[in-house]
Amino acid sequence: MTSPQRSPPRVMIGLDVGTTAAKAVAFGLDSDWRRLALREYPVVEPVPGWYEQDPERIAECAAAALAECVAGVGDAEVLGISVSAAMHGLIGLDAVMRPVTRLVIWADSRADGEARALRTDGQAAELHRHTGIPVHPMTPLTKLMWFARHDRRTCAAARWWFGLKDYLLWRLTGTLATDLSSAGGTGMLDLATRTWSPAAVELAGISAEQLPSILPTTATLTLAATAASRIGLPAGTPVVAGAADGPLGNLGTGAVSPGVAGLSLGTSGAVRMVIPEPKVDDRGTLFCYALTDSAWVVGGAISNGGLVVRWAGRALTPDLLTGPPEQHHDEEVLDLAATAPAGSDGLVVLPYLVAERAPLWDPDLPGAILGLRAQHTRAHLIRAAVEGVCLQLRAVVDQLDRLWPVTAVRATGGTFRAALWRETMAAVLARPLTVVGEAEGTALGAAALGLVALGHATRLGTAAARLSPPDAAPESPVEAPPDLVATYARLRASLPGLVRGLESAAGALAPTTPAAAAATRSAPAPAPRTVPGTPPGGGG
Repeated sequence: MTSPQRSPPRVMIGLDVGTTAAKAVAFGLDSDWRRLALREYPVVEPVPGWYEQDPERIAECAAAALAECVAGVGDAEVLGISVSAAMHGLIGLDAVMRPVTRLVIWADSRADGEARALRTDGQAAELHRHTGIPVHPMTPLTKLMWFARHDRRTCAAARWWFGLKDYLLWRLTGTLATDLSSAGGTGMLDLATRTWSPAAVELAGISAEQLPSILPTTATLTLAATAASRIGLPAGTPVVAGAADGPLGNLGTGAVSPGVAGLSLGTSGAVRMVIPEPKVDDRGTLFCYALTDSAWVVGGAISNGGLVVRWAGRALTPDLLTGPPEQHHDEEVLDLAATAPAGSDGLVVLPYLVAERAPLWDPDLPGAILGLRAQHTRAHLIRAAVEGVCLQLRAVVDQLDRLWPVTAVRATGGTFRAALWRETMAAVLARPLTVVGEAEGTALGAAALGLVALGHATRLGTAAARLSPPDAAPESPVEAPPDLVATYARLRASLPGLVRGLESAAGALAPTTPAAAAATRSAPAPAPRTVPGTPPGGGG
C-alpha cells in the first residue's frame, strides 16, 4: 500500500456487510491506493439452531465504517458507494419501518421441518426449476413458512419482509428495494420473469406487496440527507444497489469467465462460476444467482469449511491452543495434521458438523468418522477432516462440470495461508488452482460493479482491473504432485458409497437434533448467547 500522504484523484467505495462485520474500502482508480474501515457485531443464538442479529446495530456499524473510510479519503473525489451484503437473511418490519424481528441469518435452521416437507411432497424440485435455489432452511422462503406456522403474531405485525441488503439500501437511500442478485437468494424469484414468483410467495404465506421492488444490480440510487450527514458525504452521492456477497466475491477475485470457478474457503466455503445466462442443473444441487442482467453465477455453498479444523483443534489438540478462544489459530493444528500421510491411512471424515448444503442439501445428515483403526492418531483425524472438506468442494465442482466444464479455479480465503490446505485442495481438484489475495475481495467486487454502473468501465473484468495494483506480481498455480492427485482420485471414487451408507444410518444415529426440537417453539429464549466463530457469510 502507498504512503498515507498520497491522495488518489478519484475513489470508489465498496461496502461489504457480512455476517460478522461491515467493511468499507475505498479503492483508487488505476492505482494501488486503498483505505479500509471495519466494524464488527455479534450473532446470537437464542435457541439451539436459531441464529439472529440486530439489524439496527448492523446498519449503524455499516454507517460508522463508511464514515471512517470517508474520513480517510480526505479531499479525493468519491465517485459513489456500491453495496454488497450477506444473503438469505430475513427481517420483519412494521408500517413505519421498525424491525419486529431480529435479522434471521442464513445459518438459522428453525425451518428444517418446512424444508423437509417441501422435499417430501415433491414441491422442492419444482421450486428449484423456477427459482434456481435448492430448498433448504437457509432460504427466506422456508423461514417465512416457519413464521406463518409458528409465530402468527409477528406475521400480523409485519408490513414488510426484507433481507439485509434491502434494509441497508433503505437506511442509506430511503428506497424500498432489493437487487436482482439478493432477490435470487430468497428462493422466491422467478428466473424466467425476474419478478417475485406468485407460487413461492403464496407458499411463504405473504403477499408480493410485502416484498421490496426488484432493481438491476447496476441501478443507481442517491444517498439520503440523514445518511449523508452521518457518513460525511454530500447528499445525492450515487449509491449503486450492488449484488449479493457470493457473486461479488467472484468478481473481486477475477473469476468472471465461463470455465473459471471461484472458490472461497473460510469458516464455510463455496464454489461459483459466472455464465452468460441463468441455468438450472437437472439434479437440483446448484444455485443460480444474478451478478448482472447478463452475468449469472451458478455454484454451491458448503456450511462445513474451516470450522471443521477449528472444531478438531478444540476437541483433539487443546494442548496446542493457548490464550482466549478469539486468539486461537489453526497453524499448530495443521502442522500436526501434515505429519500424517495423504489419505490418512484409510481414515475418512464426512465433515457434516452443522447442517450441510451443496451438493447434498440434506440438513439432517450428521458427520461421521469412518475406517477408524488403532494405528490412527489425532494427526490422522485432523488431516482426514481437511481432506473431507476439500472432497466436499470437489463434489460441487463435479456438479458444475455437468453444466459447464471447469478448466481452472481461483481460490481465496484465510485458510489458504496454510500449505496443507493449498496442496490438498489443488490435488483434490486436479486442475489448475491459483490462490489470489484474500483481502477486500467482496468489497473489491462491489466497487468494480459500481464502476460499471456509473459508466467508468464497460466490462466487469476491466472494472476490477482498474481497482487493482497495476504492478502486482504474476500469479502462479499451486503445484499438485501426481501421486497426491492419484491418492485423492481413489478416495473420491469411494465417497458416494460412503455417503449413501451414512444416509441409511442417519435415522438411527441422530433421531432428534436440537435444531429440530427448537423448530417447534414459537418464541426465543430471553437470554440469547453470543456465538463465537460464526461463518463470515452466506457462502451463496
